[in-house]
Parts: sequence; structure tokens; C-alpha cells
Amino acid sequence: MEPLTTAAIAIGTVLATKALERTGEIIGETLWDKTSEFLVTLRKHSPQTVVAIEKAPDEPLDYGKAVIDVETATQAHPEVKQAVEELAAAAKAEPNPKFAEILATPNLEKLADKIGMVVMPGGTGNIQNMSF
Repeated sequence: MEPLTTAAIAIGTVLATKALERTGEIIGETLWDKTSEFLVTLRKHSPQTVVAIEKAPDEPLDYGKAVIDVETATQAHPEVKQAVEELAAAAKAEPNPKFAEILATPNLEKLADKIGMVVMPGGTGNIQNMSF
């Protein structure tokens, strides 16, 4: 899996977990634990990103910036990379169908691909003007 896709899935997982929690839906204990572990680990290295993620959806999240921030943290800190990978694996294994539905909106791989186009050398575009 591409690193940006993994970062996008991690952030989407946190947001989907929060969305289900608000509606009283139940998610698996593993996913719940991995979401918490991810946020604790990320907070050590990128606290402003965690604050932004925790405020969503009450405050709009700059999803592109958050994905890039998480990807930057995974490159600099192996423990963040491991937390992201474990969270992404738990998200893919989550049996709650509503979770999968939330996680698929927006298409996280498409988002990660567009972000990758912007941040890669020779990439074009502006994150603020992306459409999905």
C-alpha cells in the first residue's frame, strides 16, 4: 500500500470511528484500541495535527494537510509509521458495515493519489482546488 494511502486511511479511520461513536454504533475493540494508540503516538510528534483531527467534524479538517502531516511524521518517526500501519490493518478488518461505508467516503485512495500528485516532484495542482 502506498504511504499516502495508508496515512489517508488512518485519518479516515479516526474520523469514521468518531462518526460511529456519535451515533451509538459499535466498532471492534481492536479498531478502537488502534485508533487511540495512533492518536497518542501522533500527538507526541505532531500535536497540531491531532488537535485538528479531534476537532473534526465540528470544525472543517484540511484533509490534504492532515494526510501530508501524518505522512511526514511516519517518515521521521518509526513508531508513528507502525501505529499508522496497525490502524490501517485494523480498519480493513473492521466488520461493521457502516464503518466501511463511512471510510469509503470520500474515496481515500483517490484522495491520496491526488495529494501525491501535488507533493511529488513535478506534480501539479493545488490541494485547495482539488475536486473529488
